[in-house]
Amino acid sequence: MLPNTGKLAGCTVFITGASRGIGKAIALKAAKDGANIVIAAKTTQAHPRLPGTIYTAAEEIEAAGGKALPCIVDVRDEQQISNAVEKAVEKFGGIDILVNNASAISLTNTLETPTKRVDLMMNVNTRGTYLTSKACIPYLKKSKVAHILNLSPPLNLNPLWFKQHCAYTIAKYGMSMCVLGMAEEFKGEIAVNALWPKTGHSLVPDIFLDEYPDPVTKKTESHGAVPELKGEKPQTPAEQRSGAVEETFRIVKDSLTDDIVKATQAVFQFELSGEDGGTWFLDLKSKSGNVGYGEPSDHADVVMSMSTDDFVKMFSGKLKPTMAFMSGKLKIKGNMALAIKLEKLMNQLQAKL
Repeated sequence: MLPNTGKLAGCTVFITGASRGIGKAIALKAAKDGANIVIAAKTTQAHPRLPGTIYTAAEEIEAAGGKALPCIVDVRDEQQISNAVEKAVEKFGGIDILVNNASAISLTNTLETPTKRVDLMMNVNTRGTYLTSKACIPYLKKSKVAHILNLSPPLNLNPLWFKQHCAYTIAKYGMSMCVLGMAEEFKGEIAVNALWPKTGHSLVPDIFLDEYPDPVTKKTESHGAVPELKGEKPQTPAEQRSGAVEETFRIVKDSLTDDIVKATQAVFQFELSGEDGGTWFLDLKSKSGNVGYGEPSDHADVVMSMSTDDFVKMFSGKLKPTMAFMSGKLKIKGNMALAIKLEKLMNQLQAKL
């Protein structure tokens, strides 16, 4: 077999949270170049809804052409970080690149964020990034291609990005401030940068990016104002669409399949204000799925609150869920991962709505 001559061939890349998601995607891309990958993550047993462990990731990395070292690491534990770094140096001779990908998220407002969730986000996102960087830096200094890459957003001080999830923003911005500080501190020795991907069905900007396009009016400059999306004029009562919510749910029900229910496995409850509003549900967990007026028979995994008009706009594709949430038009309680699954379903239904 010919030796791999990719750009990262022979480089050792230490990646936190690399057992799944973006972390694993970065690992597999580097593996194709022939890199050595240190999988620093805490998942040793597959989750029923989130497949992937450090061991299955290692198998995929080696199949892609790289070498893998799976290490059990909870970035809240300084000793586990140190042990993984020592193992990486012992096996591969050093560390060339660090990717701080491990992160915890809770897009909840101040009163709805438990202290233990605040601690988790601060300790994983900010503290974990800082400690992992600190442990790797002595070895990065010895590398000719030394680089730290944090998966964190630009430091956007628009109040919009703080209003709905203050604790999460603080925790993620801590990662970004590590970039700002360490890039200057180790200038000339280690390159330090941040990466904040765009996300969505057809690539839409993630949170913390003011480019959708120009999504927020100048009202967001006022800390007490509720931001509006440009191009959406407030509607008078006469313009409200009577029966639109019921029709939307009818189309959703007619579009349900066993595959959709099997892939989603969640119950959604909608608290809608305005004409044709009230409590509605979308059951994508039992049998072939169901929709209806009133509360679901099973406990709702996600509760979404918004106006009836915005609900119809969101399901028809005229209002993106991300911007609805960020602007305060949509409030979400429950499992955010399942809420994202619902967004994917909306994309499939938009041609019919």
